[in-house]
Amino acid sequence: MPRKPGITDEDIICLYKSGLSDKELSSIIGLTNRAIRNVINKHGIKLNGVPRKHKVNEHFFKDWTHEMAWVLGMFITDGCVHKGTQTISFSQKDETILKEIANYMDADYVLAPTGPTRTVPTLLINSKIIKNDLQNLGITSKKSLTVPFPEVPEEFLPSFIRGVIDGDGWVQKRGYVMNITTASEQFADGLLSVFQNWGLRSEITIEMTQASRKIFRVWVKGKNTLPRLAEIIYNNVPEHYISNKKALMLKHKI
Repeated sequence: MPRKPGITDEDIICLYKSGLSDKELSSIIGLTNRAIRNVINKHGIKLNGVPRKHKVNEHFFKDWTHEMAWVLGMFITDGCVHKGTQTISFSQKDETILKEIANYMDADYVLAPTGPTRTVPTLLINSKIIKNDLQNLGITSKKSLTVPFPEVPEEFLPSFIRGVIDGDGWVQKRGYVMNITTASEQFADGLLSVFQNWGLRSEITIEMTQASRKIFRVWVKGKNTLPRLAEIIYNNVPEHYISNKKALMLKHKI
């Protein structure tokens, strides 16, 4: 299995330290996992206990803040917990969102290499502590089907919901409906409960995929309802939101 053209030993070391999985490394570099480890050993780098190369606030998810709640909402919808490593990642077409996440987490802006199998910008964060803190919140490598609705303190619910909508919310251009799609029934029920407690007209619909899996869509409906939702989640928020979604939700504000 030959090394891909242009990939140097220095590239391999950098990719190895980024926290990518063995499968991802092999796909990008073109070498077997054993050959990659031979390169790492040749340069005297320990395979275990590699010193942290990129900074991050490893305690970011320990205490609730509006920034933490927003990032958590983004992660539940657009994030990934890598099973074989201590890495988490965020994927977003809009890199400004990834840069904002890195800024709040005091993290170096490290992107996964793009290629045939990875075309969307992906922010990598390597931390066993962060991964464990997310697991304590019920967020695991299989989160898409099982993620619960986290126990978010009431004060931070608007920021969390804003993150969820920024990550995976769809707002109709006409400004009459918004929905969030999830494969987790627990998460869908939690969202619906929040919207109902806020007095918003909302409901869940269920669809079946071609693989016979259930997909839950949580809706907020009504040209008078969406402005009320926007007023809740964007109240006194100077930054960290996707402005076009806010504009669509406020389209019919009186």
